[in-house]
Amino acid sequence: MRQRTDVFVIGGGPAGLAAAIAARKRGFEVVVADGAEPPIDKACGEGLMPDALSALRELGVAVSSGEGFAFRGVRFVGERAQIDANFPFGKGMGLRRLVLHQIMIEQAERLGVTLLWKTSVTGLSPEGVLAGGKTIAARWVVGADGIRSRVRRWCGLETPALARPRYAFRRHYRVAPWINRMEIHWGPTAQAYVTPVSGQDVCVVLISRNAAFRSIPMRDEFPQLAEHVALAEAGPESGAVTLTCGFDRVYRDQVVLIGDASGSVDAITGEGLCLSFHQASALADAFASGNLSSYQAAHRRLARRPTLMGRLLLLLDRQPELRHRALRALEAHPDLFARLLAVHVGATSAGHLAATGALLSWRFVTA
Repeated sequence: MRQRTDVFVIGGGPAGLAAAIAARKRGFEVVVADGAEPPIDKACGEGLMPDALSALRELGVAVSSGEGFAFRGVRFVGERAQIDANFPFGKGMGLRRLVLHQIMIEQAERLGVTLLWKTSVTGLSPEGVLAGGKTIAARWVVGADGIRSRVRRWCGLETPALARPRYAFRRHYRVAPWINRMEIHWGPTAQAYVTPVSGQDVCVVLISRNAAFRSIPMRDEFPQLAEHVALAEAGPESGAVTLTCGFDRVYRDQVVLIGDASGSVDAITGEGLCLSFHQASALADAFASGNLSSYQAAHRRLARRPTLMGRLLLLLDRQPELRHRALRALEAHPDLFARLLAVHVGATSAGHLAATGALLSWRFVTA
């Protein structure tokens, strides 16, 4: 028997659940389908910045301090410099991906979203989707199936090439956090992201352009980090690919994309989840107005800041001497690092961003 819904979401990760929650809060009937069984894990840094937590609260998703580890800022650890800054508002939260996924599932269930786990979606139809051997009619279909999105291919929004990937390897270490900030360690050929996720555990993600990087001893790239975790019990390793890519369009007819399926920012920004949460709210607004072109405009606007910050950080990754000079300049002027962090979490205007860029350029010249 044919079934019907207002919104059918393909992909039950955080982006898909955010889209479902936002649409349901607007009164739409929503179905989510995913071939996996929850909760679904993914190799990521597990750090939510204050703006991400704020976006979650707008969706009605509350994260308590007991479910993760609150941190108050960011630390850069370079080969020759170290810089700290606090967030301009609130705190961040280190939260296991499995915990976040379960919290979002529970909110979706409370709102009445229909969740179809272990259900394969095999294609699109003129009425909606083909899922679980049935045709389910839908007014809108949302592709939230990740960076290698099948939905994007099915509706002809794929582009010929994606940006050069980087490779991420995540492990949890059983050790008490040594700082109440998220750390980014800059090594000769890679970065390490360290996020406290509880009072006894830290998440460490190593990211490099070299797919074989995990065979390089940690002490060779990140000696300070290696010392902190040397005696800690290490959990299993998981891997993922991260890259920056964008698409000219994020919808066609009644099919619309969200999250990594609609374009992604490198994990170096720590803003991928936050971006998808904001996209979800913009998409629900578009559903309410019946105008998906408004989502296209909002999607482009929302991506500007994390894309710009990602390009800046990846430039430091590619240019070692530039990175050394920039980190020395920031170490000498910690107020500038605080301004950059404020830009990064969306606490400042475009004018402030331009002024910060000009000041950074001057400090760099004089470093």
